[in-house]
Amino acid sequence: MKYERILLKVSGEVLSGKTPIDFDNVMVAAGHIKALHDNGCKLGVVVGGGNIWRGRSSGTMDRNRADNIGMLATSCNALALEQALIDLNVPVRVLSAVSMEMFMDSYSAREANKSVDEGTVVIFACGTGAPFFSTDTAAALRAAQIHADALLLAKAVDGIYTADPKKDPTAKRYVRISYDEVIARNLKATDLTAISFCREYSLPIVLFPLNNPDGSASSKNFVDAANGVNAGTVVDAQPGFELAE
Repeated sequence: MKYERILLKVSGEVLSGKTPIDFDNVMVAAGHIKALHDNGCKLGVVVGGGNIWRGRSSGTMDRNRADNIGMLATSCNALALEQALIDLNVPVRVLSAVSMEMFMDSYSAREANKSVDEGTVVIFACGTGAPFFSTDTAAALRAAQIHADALLLAKAVDGIYTADPKKDPTAKRYVRISYDEVIARNLKATDLTAISFCREYSLPIVLFPLNNPDGSASSKNFVDAANGVNAGTVVDAQPGFELAE
């Protein structure tokens, strides 16, 4: 594997279906994680909460309170994903940035690294534990704290484009692009706080397609991304960019 120690960001929307948490879809997501684990990856997982709640879509609600609700949403998703991995016989534990000892252990970098070293999948709940920071930023932070080789982002779109490919048929995909170019061009790869953090710590970001072109789920895409097969976009420190032909 090119990236043997990784942080995988799982969006909440991936877990939704007929209900906000659709356990059939949770099992599919867990299957992708199992594929990475079975191929020798040591990994942490940050899960979002957008299938239940989005703080930025809370209208006039105080942002602190709205983001607190969002953190609780990620804890629900983390528990569901934990159960799915248990069902698949994958060693797993959940660590929460917010203390809730009734349900899961509290986060510490020491405990996270110990578990990852032992081959346990660590699911990080409640983002950074603070409002105003997205779960993408939490993923970048946790990636640095577990000394990950890369941050993997599975996306509905197969990478970063020069423009919205749904609106502009001439849009081209970046095969590779620097952190600085993403920021300068204000590209919607992930939030700029996460990009800046990854730039500071030279942490490559690997964006890859969540599903096959026909919409079917594919664990192979996850394994390929960890193996260095670039089917999407890599964001790193190398200056400039490369476009797909």
